[in-house]
Amino acid sequence: MQVKASHILISSLDEANSVLTELKSGKKFEELAQKYSSCPSGKNGGDLGFFGKGQMVKEFEDASFSLNVGQVSGPIKTQFGYHLIFRTK
Repeated sequence: MQVKASHILISSLDEANSVLTELKSGKKFEELAQKYSSCPSGKNGGDLGFFGKGQMVKEFEDASFSLNVGQVSGPIKTQFGYHLIFRTK
C-alpha cells in the first residue's frame, strides 16, 4: 500500500503551531509550504509524491498512513524538525 502526501517542514514547534493556525483559518497548504517549509519539496507545495512503508522515517510514516485523504496532521516531530503532513491520496 502507498499513500501520497505533502508536508511542511519547520524547525520549531511554536512555528509549526502558528502555520497550523493559518491552515485552519483557510489558507492553502501548498502556499504555506512554499512560504515556510525548509524542505526542498516546499517549492512544489510540499508534494512528496507516493511512498510506501519503510521509505520514510517511522514517525512520519506512521502519521501519514494514519491520516484520512484530505486530512492534515498536527505537528509531527522527527530528527529533521516538525512536519505538518497533508495526505492527498
